[in-house]
Amino acid sequence: MKAILSVSNKAGLAEFAQGLARLRVDIYSTGGTKRSLTEAGVAVHSISDLTGFPEILDGRVKSLHPAVHGGLLARRDKPAHMDELAKQGIGPIDLVAVNLYPFVETVIRAGVTLDDALENIDIGGPTMIRAAAKNLPAVLVVVEPSDYATVLERLAAGEVPLEFRQRLAQKAFQHVAIYDTAIAEYLRPAEDLPAEMTLAMVKKADMRYGENPHQRAAFYVERSVRTGRVPGLATAAQLHGKELSYNNIMDADAAWAAATDFVEPTIAIIKHTNPCGLASDTSLVDAYRRAFAGDPVSAFGGIVASNRPIDAATAEEIRPTFYEIVIAPSFDEAALAILKRKRDLRILATGGLPEARDLGWDVRRVRGGYLVQDFDVAGDEGIQLKTVTKREPTPAELDDLLFGWRAAKHVKSNSIVLAKARAIVGMGAGQPNRVTSVHLALRRAEERSRGSVLASDAFFPFPDGVEMAAGGGVTAVIQPGGSIRDEEVVAEADKHNIAMVFTGVRHFRH
Repeated sequence: MKAILSVSNKAGLAEFAQGLARLRVDIYSTGGTKRSLTEAGVAVHSISDLTGFPEILDGRVKSLHPAVHGGLLARRDKPAHMDELAKQGIGPIDLVAVNLYPFVETVIRAGVTLDDALENIDIGGPTMIRAAAKNLPAVLVVVEPSDYATVLERLAAGEVPLEFRQRLAQKAFQHVAIYDTAIAEYLRPAEDLPAEMTLAMVKKADMRYGENPHQRAAFYVERSVRTGRVPGLATAAQLHGKELSYNNIMDADAAWAAATDFVEPTIAIIKHTNPCGLASDTSLVDAYRRAFAGDPVSAFGGIVASNRPIDAATAEEIRPTFYEIVIAPSFDEAALAILKRKRDLRILATGGLPEARDLGWDVRRVRGGYLVQDFDVAGDEGIQLKTVTKREPTPAELDDLLFGWRAAKHVKSNSIVLAKARAIVGMGAGQPNRVTSVHLALRRAEERSRGSVLASDAFFPFPDGVEMAAGGGVTAVIQPGGSIRDEEVVAEADKHNIAMVFTGVRHFRH
């Protein structure tokens, strides 16, 4: 029995090779893998001993040879194939253990050039993997070190079932597909929506269930040269608490997106992916107090996200309320000690803050396909505000209008946000019509609506929403504009001395 071992990830390699040697398997290898095996005391042949040809072109060509691929691809159940191998002096190869150069890890490093990237594209490895996997009834292909022990057990038992071989081959083709996806992504211009595209995903955790107990679920992390290091749920280390659920991850991602969309110290409190509390302040603890005050009832059982490291003072404010998760870039030791008193609270540290340019694509599943778009990272920097009413907003109103406008894009459409002093005081989300969202926002805010400003994610189709807002004491409105009834809507605002600003941009979030 012959085996070729050539791996980038050398975890468990020596033990695997020693196990093969005990089973009297002849081992062939290349480069660094051969050196590692020799140092571990494993008898190993050079791949050149198999091919009768030296490695050339700085190692670029070593396993691309008929002695390798003939031995892998020959069908053992076809006498003509075996006769041809014998005629050419080629022996069959029964096992290949290969995993590939760390392309993603290489190209995400600072200062990496195109030449660096090209040199880290593995050619011989994927070719051997594919050849072995194609001939799975006869050849074992192993790409994951976690499979080494089971492979040795099956070989020692004297029989390797076809079902197990097929499972290994599936992993092998997936391993190569993920690798090729990373290379294609690296070479593709970042702004392209190409004619063909694949996404590479690696399972991070199984979920107990999905949105409901009868649904299966798992959490996959994108294996990407552009978004592989974006701080968020994919990079988060869980420091405390129960295992995460599907809904936990959905809500935590919404909370993290809302909190990190603001520059000032900001706290977002999320319930069912909508912010029931959101506030910015000069200190994190004050931002938390004001976010919590936005809707203390809905905050119960929610998710808290911070765009700053959590300190002890903020942790003390968080502690009395039951939350599912607190997520932040990091936690100081005193804050952790305080929050860990809550046995089940999940504490997630992302390790940093995301940058808008690194977010990649927003991908949503529909039956039979996917919708792909940019993430909505538009803030207030690039918009051209246009006051359309007789009264201009005051500086304080304008500050709150811009806060509300940024907050509105994190609320499900039809989205209405009431803001005061850079905090949400009322919110209406996900309603079939906008006036109902205004009604819900006012009802949530109660007396706090007086002197607040209103942000709407899309235009007002009728003046009734503005009329209702005026009745609640709203003093200024920000909205995209663009309705055929804009003149009527503006006239209604003027009637109540409400300042209204058009952005020309909308923030639908379905």
